[in-house]
Amino acid sequence: MDSFERSPQRVARVGGLLYLAIIALGLFGEAFVRGTLLVSGDPSATAGRIAASGLTWRAGIAGDLLMHVLDVPVIVILYLLLRPAGVPLALTATVANLVQTAVLAINKLNLLVPLFLQENVDYLRTFTAGQLDTLGYLAIKAHGFGFAIGLVFFGVACLARGVLIYRCGYLPRVLGLLIAVAGASYLLNSAALVLAPGFAAAIFPAILVPAFLGELSLCLWLIFKGVDTQQWAKRVSSGRAAAASV
Repeated sequence: MDSFERSPQRVARVGGLLYLAIIALGLFGEAFVRGTLLVSGDPSATAGRIAASGLTWRAGIAGDLLMHVLDVPVIVILYLLLRPAGVPLALTATVANLVQTAVLAINKLNLLVPLFLQENVDYLRTFTAGQLDTLGYLAIKAHGFGFAIGLVFFGVACLARGVLIYRCGYLPRVLGLLIAVAGASYLLNSAALVLAPGFAAAIFPAILVPAFLGELSLCLWLIFKGVDTQQWAKRVSSGRAAAASV
């Protein structure tokens, strides 16, 4: 039995701290940067704010990219922590989460477009100022939909992890329920944005409150409590016994 299986607490706490950093970086990009610079329905005003706060806009993109880099170790840690509760489901959550991270990382290209359109280069002079502003605004809107597409896969990952946490025995069942609800919230939000944008606007941001509470609860629990080591040892031992009998 390796050191991690004997005592997963250190890894759990590192995962919780990284998860908390991901949440903070996500809030920075969405609330502080895009939430303050984006003027809904007004491409010109949005372009003006981005031009006046270019460094802030770039910092938001950099923060998002760092968030996606941190996604990778957190995905691995969650897989290791939840694998004893069910390898197939843990792998499902891991692959779905990796797809989400890849989609969201590539989606950052849309946020660079408004900066490209404000460059003083000859080939952009074929467009009027209003057209450039509109193209930049559309790129930001496309980023929002790209974000929703990525969250479809994260919603699946959360549902799978919710089931694993609920049945594992070494984490509180209520955390499993909260993470499952988080996954359902993400899926509902993404489905509404694609299929019924008006409904999506009506339920946003309230629909994501359960997701925020669920993820925050999980990362704080991992930081301050970790796993129940006795129940963890029992689950790992039973898993090894089952594997040996096959």
